[in-house]
Amino acid sequence: MSATPDAGLPCRIVVCRDCCCGTRKIRGVDHAAQTDRLREAAPVRVSDCLDVCDQANVIVVQPSAEGRAAGGRPVWLGLVNDPAATEDVVSWVRAGGPGVAPVPEILGLYVFSPLTKRAAGSS
Repeated sequence: MSATPDAGLPCRIVVCRDCCCGTRKIRGVDHAAQTDRLREAAPVRVSDCLDVCDQANVIVVQPSAEGRAAGGRPVWLGLVNDPAATEDVVSWVRAGGPGVAPVPEILGLYVFSPLTKRAAGSS
């Protein structure tokens, strides 16, 4: 059996850095240090607004190839505004992230669905 071309792809992280996330509106957070720390665990893509400003700072952890093969899906984390929460994300990603390692109980407090907001407002 041959390996798929992306078999070794690690988890990836998306950080929102636009109108609210990553700005002075979220006080007391060293946004650059947070992004740098996340980069130590996985590739990071900085995104424009992800349209969930009430959850700023938003981080999305995308599964690795192994995690996707095991059924892992992107996990949205909101209100990640302190170094301890960032460390929890780093530890989880290093353990394998979505589909490989269960979401740690403490990170479960940060998990949200971006669709919930939109679904509640639609008729």
